[in-house]
Formats: sequence, structure tokens, C-alpha cells
Amino acid sequence: MFYRIYGFLRLFIPLCAGLNACMAAHAQSLDSLQHVEEVVITGHIVRREVIPVQELSGRALQRLGTHNVADALRYFSGVQIKDYGGVGGLKTVNIRSMGTNHVGVFYDGIELGNAQNGTVDLGRFSLDNMESITLYNGQKSAIFQPAKDFGSSGSIYLQTRTPRFEEGEHDHVKATFKSGSFGVVNPALLWEHRITERVSSSLSAEYLHSSGRYRFTYRMEEGYDTTAVRRNGDINALRVEGGTFGRLEQGYWRAKAYLYTSERGYPGAVVRNKFSHEDRQWDTNFFVQGALKKDFEPWYSLLVNAKYAYDYLHYLADPRKDESIMYTDNRYYQQELYLSAANRFKLFPWWEASFSADYQFNLLDADLRDFAYPRRHTLLASVATSLRFGRAELQASLLGTLVHDRTRGESAPDKRKLTPAVFLSWRPFARADFNLRAFYKRIFRMPTLNDLYYTFVGNINLDPEFTTQYDVGFTYGWKFEHTWLRHLSIQADLYYNEVENKIVATPTSNFFRWTMVNLGNVEIRGIDAALESGWAIGRDFTLTTRLNYTYQKAQDFTDPTSEFYGGQIPYIPWHSGSAALNLNWRRWEASYSFIYTGERYSSQANIVYNYQQPWYTSDLSLGRSWELGRGELRATLEVNNLLNQQYEVVACYPMPGINFKIIAQYSF
Repeated sequence: MFYRIYGFLRLFIPLCAGLNACMAAHAQSLDSLQHVEEVVITGHIVRREVIPVQELSGRALQRLGTHNVADALRYFSGVQIKDYGGVGGLKTVNIRSMGTNHVGVFYDGIELGNAQNGTVDLGRFSLDNMESITLYNGQKSAIFQPAKDFGSSGSIYLQTRTPRFEEGEHDHVKATFKSGSFGVVNPALLWEHRITERVSSSLSAEYLHSSGRYRFTYRMEEGYDTTAVRRNGDINALRVEGGTFGRLEQGYWRAKAYLYTSERGYPGAVVRNKFSHEDRQWDTNFFVQGALKKDFEPWYSLLVNAKYAYDYLHYLADPRKDESIMYTDNRYYQQELYLSAANRFKLFPWWEASFSADYQFNLLDADLRDFAYPRRHTLLASVATSLRFGRAELQASLLGTLVHDRTRGESAPDKRKLTPAVFLSWRPFARADFNLRAFYKRIFRMPTLNDLYYTFVGNINLDPEFTTQYDVGFTYGWKFEHTWLRHLSIQADLYYNEVENKIVATPTSNFFRWTMVNLGNVEIRGIDAALESGWAIGRDFTLTTRLNYTYQKAQDFTDPTSEFYGGQIPYIPWHSGSAALNLNWRRWEASYSFIYTGERYSSQANIVYNYQQPWYTSDLSLGRSWELGRGELRATLEVNNLLNQQYEVVACYPMPGINFKIIAQYSF
């Protein structure tokens, strides 16, 4: 193993020659402590970025009537969410139709992992302690970052609150209670404490209970003609996280511990007049992580990250409660160790470079018969550079990946890959806030441990799944004085993506045994557009608006002999979009949001039987705040799915109709 790693590093030594002569300044990434205070806007289109980026931050997240991170991501263009219904239902994200496994999700700067199936359930991440959610196509607009940050086709960065205190302040407390439809009981508490002038701490805890029951209408051939109650969608979940934050001379450090535990039911698909299921799942997710960043010299900076994670999953399907299912009682145990060191060098005022090296170890245990008990060693190394010439900026990176698996039986061959990326931004006019940008990126995702080793299904000969991305776009911003309209921003991108060696499941000679093979080939053409505006009407009224639109033609070119060759891939609509408006008047505020998903198909067979109707939802909220004692009391009423539309995001998984939520929050 060590000889393989040594040979791998030899690829990068020539690329790094000469970088030790002159080296680089302070951080550009979201990991810096130079945070922006909370902003009272619906969304913020980040301008002057080399890489297409969308962001929601501050109170904007609270005004959208969303329960979790997955719900908030619906307001970004180019994003598709698979939602299996209810408060506790599984929720996964797909960016620009490249697949869930091609999305990297980063929590406070370090990626959330799941080596077993590559999927992160975004439904379990609350917005109660969230400061910002940022989505990048390609990768983050910074070269000073861990090698892992270069390794995804698209990235989502979840940034939790960092304590900030005014002179004389030592404590901040925020207590929140939410209740509403589906028997929701959701208290949360946040306590921030200043320990010394340079050290502070944060403790956040949240409990969620829901019966998960809601009425829905069941669509028969003649139309929606059956009313039923969604059952077995209950959830009990507890989240606790604590952090310590420190400031250094020209740097910072921080450490965090996170625990999430839940028991939930899986309501299952509504098929053949079967409305109830009895599957149960227990989850425990725990991690500790830390980061240290310091500028040692004007020409050299270092960023170090470390993480340990433990994940436990228990799935139970009991035929004594549901005669239609086979008895299953499985337990899975995952552990992950991650270490990273990123170095940045400032060669000249207009030229920076970086070198990063990461190591990750994953193991998966289960109580399955003939299980492979895989262990995975992953080594990543990246070199990147940033060049600025007047109003033009160029970023380029090269990522090397070595993966070595070890199992009790036969293991998959080692994987060694080099993948490049190039990003360009140009501001053609000195006085206009108009920017052009373009990028090319090639990256891959490793087959998951389930893909390779799941009993009777895995295939150790699988190749990685590659994506190739091309993007051209622009941003344009205007600012106005002495008018109601204060600012207007627009961004749009035209893109083309290819997914090669897509991993799909196919039946073997025995219909009850399937295996994973590299068969898929997908081409995606699309347009993302976003428009944001801010208005000031008189002295007391402010209005912000945000519009998003996405067009995608995502075609399956897997099998030229298939009659469905070139059809739209499952669950990708041709048209989708969202709108959000926020109105503030003195201590009152009102918000309205609208989401639209156009027609699509539930299978690669684009036929009438698999056709999925368009759906849309409208959400409305009204809130008011009062000064109470030394703090502020805030009350909010939310009405979601205002028009009570009956719809399905995933076929046979009905979503809730109209529902309500009341929120009371006191902070000081």
C-alpha cells in the first residue's frame, strides 16, 4: 500500500517544484472567520465569482417556510430534490441532473460522507442553527481548500452560526418552539458564550417529534377518487452539537462535536391499494471535527482539517406486522477518519498557488451473511493556481486520486485518476458590474461500497462514473439611488454535461439477483437563470424578490437499440422554477414563496404510463417581533401548500396537502 502511495505522490512532485520560493496571503474560502452579519433578504446572488454560485443566508432561510436544508435548496436553480414525503421522509439532492452521488455536501468546511451508498439525507439537517447555504457548480471559488473540495461535480456548503459579540456582551441565547400540523413538536435552544477575548463556545440542541400522519388523495385510472391517511411516517429525532472557536494572530481554530439520533417509520410507496407499511429505521450519526488556519508569512498560509465519524443504521421489516414483506433485521456500522493539509503560496501579487493532500479511511461492517467487510483507503492530492490580470481571473486545478480497497474476499482493483478543471472570469467594462465566466471540469465518483460489495449484487469490476462539465454564463448588477428600486442583479448560465460509465443495476440469469454494471451514458443541456431585486418604498417598507428558472434536456443515450434511446432521464423536468417575495414594515414581515416543477417521467421509458404531472406549491408566512426585557420575542404563522395541491415528487409517495406551523422565538 505504501509503495502505491509513494508512486502516486511522485506524479505531483514535479508540479510543485519551485513553489517553495514565494508564497500566499490570507484565505478566500467560506472557512474564514470574516463572516457577514445576518442580512434581511430572501436570497443573495453572489457576484464577481469565477464559478457559478447561489446563496441563502441569515433570516432569509427562516422566511421561506422551510423545515430543513433540503426544502431550502428548492429555491436554487438547477437543483432537483427527491422527497419521499412527510417530515421524516428521505430527501436527497441532484445538481444539474448528474446524480445524487456527484454532489459533495460540506458541513462547516468538511465533507459529510457515506461510503456505503454515497447518499446524504439532507432532511436531517435543521435550519435552526444554520447561518448560510451556498451552492457551487463545479467547485468552490477558492484554490486554498482541501483536496476533497475539488472532488465533486457540484458542492453544497452548510455553514452553521459562529458566535460574534459586541463590546461588553458575554452570552447570546435563542429559544425556539415550533408546532403545527402532523403533530409536530419541535423545541430548540442555542447558547453562545464568550470564554475569553479570543475564545468562544456554542451549544445547540433540537428535538423533533411528528406523527407524520396527513390526508392525501390516491390517483386511480379515473382520477383522484380515494382519500386516505399517510401512516408510519412518524419520527422522533434529537440533534445536539457543540463547538469551540478561537482566534489566533493571523488565523483561527475551531472544534465541533455533532450527534444526531432518530427513530422513524417508512410509510413506503402507495401501490395496488396498499396504503400502509411497517418498516422502521433507527439512525445514529456522530462526528467530531476540527480546523486550524494560520498565515505564517505574507507569502505562506496553512489550513489543517481533521474528522472522525461514526454512523449506525438499523433497519427492520417485520412480516408479523405486514404480511406482504420479507423479514429483514439488518444493522450497518460505518466509521471514517479524515485528515487534510492545504498550503497556499503567494508567488506574485497577481499569482497564487496551492498544494493540498488528504487522507481518508472508511470501514463498513454489517450483520449480513457472507458480507465483505470492506475497508477503503483514499489519498487525494491537488495542485491549483489563480492568476489575475486586470479585470480577468483564471483558476485551474489538477486533482489526483488513489483508492485502495481491502475486503475479506476478492477486492476491487486500485483506482488511480487525474482530473483537471479550468475556470475563467472576465469583467469587460471598468465601470459596469458585468462579469462573463466559463469553466471546464472533469471529475469522477467512485463506486460506493454497496455498488462493489453488497452481497449478491455488488460488482468489483466496476469503473468510476465520470462527468464532464462545460459552462458559460454572466452576472450583471445595478444599483440605484432616489428610486424605489434600490438594486437589481441577474445571473444566467448555459451548460452541457456528460455522464459516462453510469452505474446501473441489471438483472442476472436469476431475476431475483441483480448486479451493478457500467452501462449508462447521459447528456445534459440546460439553462439556469436567477433574478434578485431590492426595493425601498418610503421609510418603513422594504421588499426583496428572487426568481429562479431552470431548463434541462437530460437525455439517456445508454442503449442505441432501445426504443427509448434519447429519452428524458427519470424525474428530470424540462422546466422548473421558484419565486420568493419578502415584505417588511416596521416590526411586521410577510413572505410568499412559490415552487414549480414541470412535467417529467418516472422511468427512462418516456411513455404515458410513466408520465408525472407538473406540480406547484405556494407558501405564506406572517410574523411580528416585540422588544421584551433585554431581548426580542418573535412570533410567526406559516401556511404551506396554501392551495392544498395533491402531488408527488417521487411516484407513489404522496406529499402533504395544506399544513400549518406556529413559531415562537425569544433571543437575547
